Amino acid sequence: MKQVVQNYKSGELALLDVPVPGCKPDGVLVRTAYSLISTGTELMKVSEAGMSMVGKARSRPDQVAKVMQSVATNGVPATYRKVMGKLDSYTPLGYSLCGVVEQVGAGIEDVKVGDLVACAGNEHALHAELNWVPKNLYTPVPDGLAPRHAAFGTVGSIAMHGVRQGEPQLGEVALVIGLGLIGQLVVQLLTASGVRVVGADPDPARCELAERLGAAACGDPASAAVEAAVAELTGGHGVDQVYLAAGGGSNQPVELAARLCRDRGRVVDIGKCRLDLPWNAYYEKELDVRFSRSYGPGRYDPAYELEGRDYPIGYVRWTERRNLACFLDLLARGRVDVEPLVSHIADFGDAVETYGRLKDGGLKDGGLKAVAVLFRYPERKEEAGEPGAPAVSVPAVRRGGGTPAPARSVKAPVRMAFIGAGNYATSMLLPHLARREGVELSAVVTTTALSAANAQRKFGFARATTDLDAVLGDGSIDAVVVTTRHSSHAELTRAALLAGKAVFVEKPLALVEEELVGVLAAVEESGNDRLQVGFNRRFAPLLREAGKRFGARTGPASLRYLINAGRLQHGSWYLRQGTEGTRFVGEGGHFIDTASWLLGADPVSVYAVATSGNEDLQVVLRYPDGSTATISYVTTGSPGFPKETLDLVADGKVLRLDDFVRASVYADGRGGPKRWVSSRLPRARDKGQSAELAAFVKAVRTGGPMPVSLESLVATTTATLAVQACLVGGAPVTLTGVR
Repeated sequence: MKQVVQNYKSGELALLDVPVPGCKPDGVLVRTAYSLISTGTELMKVSEAGMSMVGKARSRPDQVAKVMQSVATNGVPATYRKVMGKLDSYTPLGYSLCGVVEQVGAGIEDVKVGDLVACAGNEHALHAELNWVPKNLYTPVPDGLAPRHAAFGTVGSIAMHGVRQGEPQLGEVALVIGLGLIGQLVVQLLTASGVRVVGADPDPARCELAERLGAAACGDPASAAVEAAVAELTGGHGVDQVYLAAGGGSNQPVELAARLCRDRGRVVDIGKCRLDLPWNAYYEKELDVRFSRSYGPGRYDPAYELEGRDYPIGYVRWTERRNLACFLDLLARGRVDVEPLVSHIADFGDAVETYGRLKDGGLKDGGLKAVAVLFRYPERKEEAGEPGAPAVSVPAVRRGGGTPAPARSVKAPVRMAFIGAGNYATSMLLPHLARREGVELSAVVTTTALSAANAQRKFGFARATTDLDAVLGDGSIDAVVVTTRHSSHAELTRAALLAGKAVFVEKPLALVEEELVGVLAAVEESGNDRLQVGFNRRFAPLLREAGKRFGARTGPASLRYLINAGRLQHGSWYLRQGTEGTRFVGEGGHFIDTASWLLGADPVSVYAVATSGNEDLQVVLRYPDGSTATISYVTTGSPGFPKETLDLVADGKVLRLDDFVRASVYADGRGGPKRWVSSRLPRARDKGQSAELAAFVKAVRTGGPMPVSLESLVATTTATLAVQACLVGGAPVTLTGVR
């Protein structure tokens, strides 16, 4: 299928062939009929993409700060790969469309195949022929409403939520600054609410359009006409509300709002304009400044948008889905009219040319100056690989039936498939495999079509797909790499083992003991134990060299491992403990595995305590020879301090590792203490991913033992899961293996 994409690094716009998205549970697959270009938001993104790297940095200082923190934590090379990987990827455009339901996922009962729906979301209502849309981001289109009008649903919801934030009352007067697409809709919604409206925009054509759609008066904000209209309509008191629907770097809108608003009036920011509030003007009138966040309550909440958890209507009257339905109802009843806003309807095949014309505006011959532009999509055609393509979901376990011998060697190259292609996979794993001889990247499977297409373009996968079953059933694929979110690791590992594949799964292997038992059952059922978990630190060259310098032990050791993990950003999926497990379950296996490798054994007991709220953990591991390891996993430390520091003490020797950039060993010897320090700082923090992958590929190719024994992987996972049991029960947990 086709999708409009943009490369943020180069600014390139393209109509790209991407895999058809699967129809997951709790959502629908929608074939687009019309999608709406947001001439404000989307053209701003297009404009930013065309800037130089310095210009991009100036436009997004928040992202620059994140990059600098990543440099401090991960080093320059790793940060560079991550940043450039994100920049040099195709990103989607679009967030408002109308289309026909083509496939219904499990759990959906309010629509059926063939129904017309309006859809929202910058990850789900894209300029693409097909989109998977979760249930809280679509709503049925009322009978008789034209699809091209229903395509305005999302931008209408944005305008509606902004109006709700202003709490307009019958008979009040409002000022709308900025009469683009959102501003025009705000004018109509206010008028329909019994509010008299004054509009302000430097474009005379937009002013004239707003007056035709119900505004009492409109004019250039720099002229005296707007101020005169406000004075006449309000008796000189000023407007009750101001709606900022303008963009750009001028501070004029907020200054005009203060001048024309009444005492204790309300100012609502809907657009993205400069907000240097003149303190005296806002203080003297005690103006109430409010922000309008997108489509309404539920926006940016993954539990609402992705998991389908609605808010009770008694507590949240107008969610983003209810706003969407309400706006469509107003359209269907003729209370709002979007037809006059449609400046141009372009065929979807002309998408790139249309964006170019919009970017030129009225500055060049052929430029397109528009309030709203729609893409019209072709009628349905059967295409290879199109639905009913299987839903993207964990496949049912297949039992028996010709599973290959688990320890077979393979002829070079080793043919690999990736399930998932997120940030970690594309920045820390795939760069090592893409240039490795003896490896063929056969397939990449993702739940979103564009991420698969990006991975294929950047790393040379032979094919990109959303069809997991087809990849697992492909007998030519030797190994599968699982790099999805934590909640799916165990089931995907089970499925790949049962399909006879060698499996490399990023940590964690399992989130609960039942999942681990399920993986082991798959090993037993299939006879396939070709499994590796991404515990990469034991493969780090600097740590291995330090371990060699430390040498063998004769007595028990004491190990201390401090992980200055830091706080997660709001909205991080790591915070979704209900589905993705605790943060330590997700990451702690790294540190337990490292300790066990250094001590040469698996732990026999675990004890853990935590500060209030479980923010900082102290985990004590005991080993068969009396050695102990204390792992301090803290989130409340300074971000300027290194992330990982480790000390190993035994037999008069001390090994010190400083965040994988420096290592040292101190030892007693003839003639006094001896000291070894890593001779030079490495160019980057090498935490072992390259060596880990090399060892996995070698094991697959030769049929030799996996880099880490299955017993060790199980022991580490069991110890990681036991930490939560300690926190709940308050007592040490003895590790006796998984039954």
